[in-house]
Amino acid sequence: MGLLSRKATCNTHGQDSSYFLGWQEYEKNPYNEVNNPNGIIQMGLAENQLCLDLLEPWLMKNPDALGLKRDGISIFKELALFQDYNGFPAFKRALVDFMGEIRGNKVSFDPNHVVLTAGATSANETLMFCLADQGDAFLLPTPYYPGFDRDLRWRTGVEIVPIHCTSSNGFKVTLPAIEQAYRQAQKRKLRVKGVLITNPSNPLGTTMARDELDLLINFIEDRQIHLISDEIYSGTVFTSPSFVSVMEVLKDRNLDQTQVWERVHIVYSLSKDLGLPGFRVGAIYSNDPVVVSAATKMSSFGLVSSQTQYLLSAMLLDKKFTKEYMSENHKRLQKQQKDLVSGLEKAGIRCLDSNAGLFCWVDMRHLLKSNTFEAEMELWQKIVYHVKINISPGSSCHCIEPGWFRVCFANMSESTLKLAIQRLKSFVSSIGMKSQSHQELKSLRRKARNNWVFRHSLQSFYDREQDTTTKVSFSYRPHFMSLSNIAATLDAAA
Repeated sequence: MGLLSRKATCNTHGQDSSYFLGWQEYEKNPYNEVNNPNGIIQMGLAENQLCLDLLEPWLMKNPDALGLKRDGISIFKELALFQDYNGFPAFKRALVDFMGEIRGNKVSFDPNHVVLTAGATSANETLMFCLADQGDAFLLPTPYYPGFDRDLRWRTGVEIVPIHCTSSNGFKVTLPAIEQAYRQAQKRKLRVKGVLITNPSNPLGTTMARDELDLLINFIEDRQIHLISDEIYSGTVFTSPSFVSVMEVLKDRNLDQTQVWERVHIVYSLSKDLGLPGFRVGAIYSNDPVVVSAATKMSSFGLVSSQTQYLLSAMLLDKKFTKEYMSENHKRLQKQQKDLVSGLEKAGIRCLDSNAGLFCWVDMRHLLKSNTFEAEMELWQKIVYHVKINISPGSSCHCIEPGWFRVCFANMSESTLKLAIQRLKSFVSSIGMKSQSHQELKSLRRKARNNWVFRHSLQSFYDREQDTTTKVSFSYRPHFMSLSNIAATLDAAA
């Protein structure tokens, strides 16, 4: 063991989180409609599989892109040889145009400010390496994506200090919560280098309001720190309110010529909006040339392949296709989310109002045996092992209120979603029946004790009366029921 590094032997990756443990259980017994209908349904994976049927026909209609050809002539050799880590200019232009379209072209992006990375995981970690040193801290609103414990901390040594948000206001970020987190970091003698947000939020499925973004910009401007806005779900907003990028707010406030302009950075990816996580396409967008330069050098450890860039540049440049795809994607996401929310409501389970993302933030507090995280884990284990559904406990997202869960809905068919809802309904009904039976048993025990006390008192009273009735006129005695008749009457009433 002494021959290995501390990094190789440490336990800070987060792999032992219930978020990852649920995946492991799913992989042991994955649900399949035909081959394993009693398996575990995966609702812990934020993956968009609802529109893959739209992508495949495009590939068939564009054989050059798929076959690595240009005007019918193979460019295999050109793509197979070494490419520098700056990325293809054509792909970067296509990517920023797509980002602009998602934001209603209210803000434009410069392709020279883009750094390509192997997914958003790599983008976030690269930004940590660029903006902070080991032992520095970033503030993150809770609940947050469980993978951030790995992405931001594991290799960088950067600390995460939570900004605790609560259900009292829909888990919105407030200035008191931010200031409290900042003070907490100071008590721990941590140097705060910035704030990181996800907008739209993972796991809440909500977009940040403009006043929240204003608050955050004011805070980082006052503290002279950075703001990272992870906007990988920006294209999943399926209903109002619409998505507002932090870049749009900066533009509207005429901050594009100020120092704060260079301290705001965006993370983007095609994993969620286009449903292509396996392609490993992420990006950093920064207005700070030093950050762009450093991140570009670091990107050599996680490049996007030339073949992938070539294929996706052709797809993103097809404006008619991307417009139709995004429109249909929004419709399908909205329907799937609505089906989940309405189905859970019929089971007595409510969700936080949401308008984006591939998941719902589900309130199961009323199903806990006690208001503790131990009770939350007990409930989660029952859902995974007995109900056969993998969901993510709120504690894995660092939520400070036990009983919330992230439930994904976009990685499955409509029929699988219906089955998952039916399983949850049956589970909740069984809990209700057990609870009712438990209450009825307690009530019967209470009645039995009361009856025993009453009978015992009545027996004493009856015995005393038997001793005195010889001294009382006969007309008085018929008013007393026999003890056996009284007992029968009590049993019938119970």
